[in-house]
Amino acid sequence: MAKPNLDPDLTLSKPEELKAFRDMLLIRRFEERCGQMYGEGLIAGFCHLYIGQEAVVVGMQMAIGAGDQVITAYRDHGHALMAGMDPKAVLSELTGRMAGASRGKGGSMHVFAPDRGFYGGHGIVGAQVSLGTGLAFANRYRGNDRVCLTYFGDGASNQGQVYESFNMAKIWNLPVVYIIENNHYGMGTSIERASANLNLSERGLSLNIPGMQVDAMDVRAVRAAGAKAVEHARSGKGPIILEMLTYRYRGHSMSDPAKYRSREEVQKVKDQNDPIDRSRTRILKEGYASEEDLKRIEQEIREIVAAAVDFAKTSPIPDASELYTDVYA
Repeated sequence: MAKPNLDPDLTLSKPEELKAFRDMLLIRRFEERCGQMYGEGLIAGFCHLYIGQEAVVVGMQMAIGAGDQVITAYRDHGHALMAGMDPKAVLSELTGRMAGASRGKGGSMHVFAPDRGFYGGHGIVGAQVSLGTGLAFANRYRGNDRVCLTYFGDGASNQGQVYESFNMAKIWNLPVVYIIENNHYGMGTSIERASANLNLSERGLSLNIPGMQVDAMDVRAVRAAGAKAVEHARSGKGPIILEMLTYRYRGHSMSDPAKYRSREEVQKVKDQNDPIDRSRTRILKEGYASEEDLKRIEQEIREIVAAAVDFAKTSPIPDASELYTDVYA
């Protein structure tokens, strides 16, 4: 795999590093609990976990400003949390409760919070790329300076509407950052078997869209690349592609036994390149916090997740009459 082209000696300030650590840990513990609840039958339908990829959304969220927009695919829980959504509302949505972000109608793949600039997870592969391009077009049409972050995976990168969106975005120089979360597997198919060019950041070169590969297991590299990309789009230079070299520890979804890769492969990434462990090591090395401080953060996160679980379990399910609401705008 191509080597990321960003300087590895990037640094975050003490508050930034501690916040990034806390945010990544929140996503990790939230997703771990979602996996447990799925096994208990409390979450139905599809459920795609973000475990291992936390540095991507945390780093990118550090690079945008008020009014900027985010849209993603079905692996959307972490994006929702980083948009500032209450974990109780997110987990209630996953469990089909009335208190959920989409009133229990969307489930795991369709969490929305437009009031927070989060335009949802989307279940159709690659569909959100066209929608994100449309959001960027609306920004250009209205004459504001907002940027849309449009996430999709390495599997979706081969979809036809992705290229059509790239082309339109470059024709109009739309303020959109395309973020390819390359976790190496499109469902159960390795990227080596599905893509002729493994450097996905080059997918826009024929359209004069620049791209960068990013070590997305390092939240510092993500934040740095994200800041460059957002500035590029916001300044009127048009779209840009960020290929996030990341990895998912679990299967494609909760129904995927992930037999297409070895346990040793997954364990090697966990042991050598985990984004949370890397952040923890830096924090301790720089003296930003002690082991006890980090244990307190861990306990705080566990309490937040536990409270969300209790809330979701006791919230009412939607009444049957809800079937006839929200059908038309």
